[in-house]
Amino acid sequence: MGASDPEVAPWARGGAAGMAGAGAGAGARGGAAAGVEARARDPPPAHRAHPRHPRPAAQPSARRMDGASGGFGSADNAPTTEALFVALGAGVTALSHPLLYVKLLIQVGHEPMPPTIGTNVLGRKVLYLPSFFTYAKYIVQVDGKIGLFRGLSPRLMSNALSTVTRGSMKKVFPPDEMEQVCNKDDMKTSLKKVVKETSYEMMMQCVSRMLAHPLHVISMRCMVQFVGREAKYSGVLSSIGKIFKEEGLLGFFVGLIPHLLGDVVFLWGCNLLAHFINAYLVDDSVSDTPGGLGNDQNPGSQFSQALAIRSYTKFVMGIAVSMLTYPFLLVGDLMAVNNCGLQAGLPPYSPVFKSWIHCWKYLSVQGQLFRGSSLLFRRVSSGSCFALE
Repeated sequence: MGASDPEVAPWARGGAAGMAGAGAGAGARGGAAAGVEARARDPPPAHRAHPRHPRPAAQPSARRMDGASGGFGSADNAPTTEALFVALGAGVTALSHPLLYVKLLIQVGHEPMPPTIGTNVLGRKVLYLPSFFTYAKYIVQVDGKIGLFRGLSPRLMSNALSTVTRGSMKKVFPPDEMEQVCNKDDMKTSLKKVVKETSYEMMMQCVSRMLAHPLHVISMRCMVQFVGREAKYSGVLSSIGKIFKEEGLLGFFVGLIPHLLGDVVFLWGCNLLAHFINAYLVDDSVSDTPGGLGNDQNPGSQFSQALAIRSYTKFVMGIAVSMLTYPFLLVGDLMAVNNCGLQAGLPPYSPVFKSWIHCWKYLSVQGQLFRGSSLLFRRVSSGSCFALE
């Protein structure tokens, strides 16, 4: 979502996944405890141990098996699991890099190819800017296929650092045990748990974002050098030296605030919306069976449709909220390259912004707060210098 890492992206922003609508209410836990206590006082005959058929030994809990048996999620395999996530993240980052590269060039306003005349659904003639595929072919013509991966190294390092940071924080501040919601009553009483889990996820996301942001800034500047054909930022270490010498320590954190605000709004908006939809709009009485009550052979069928709907609610909410928070990502990326000595961050491509709020107001007046959000059907805006002949 944006030229930045789809962490968050969102999906991107996928760090928020798995929290909204999760958790069991205190009432359910209290009721279960009361039932256990009642059974302990007066166990039914069917549950009493028979002298000839002794009760089988208790099986170890899931937590004991996970921690002691050397399973995939055990403590012994934690470094291997973390390395696997880093490797998978690096592969996804490398594959998606050309997409985000083209997106960033569009965000800074670089349009090297003229628009073409097309028609909309009403049959009227409109001007369309080059799509992602046309833009990518242009980059290949100028820099070759390897040019599509400009700025990839610092971005890989940024994502790896973010993944390692989140894993380390989970070890130092382990989250509470996740409890699955069983019915609609539990969903209504789980708001406090959703708030707690979202706060925990927000803390991890903000810390990992702050630590990885300097590498994100370097990656952005390496990519926008395509606009002016500069070579100021050629490597991670040399780029660190240049930024520190010219802008000081704060130069590594330009554009951080809008990115953090976008992450926070995304997490809370996505999780709370998904929770309220699952709690008050999804009806547990809906079933796959004609009568709506399930049957003896499949007693859980009456909840299967509701569970399926809930499983997709978070995904849909993530897409919707990411569209609303896109301006934060756009402003953060523009501030990362603004007034850094590169042509893409100076007039006529961009004025020199005093702050990210100044950048936001400028884009709002120009009607460009969602510039770069679409890569396939890009219509020329009414305020553009292009016009139909």
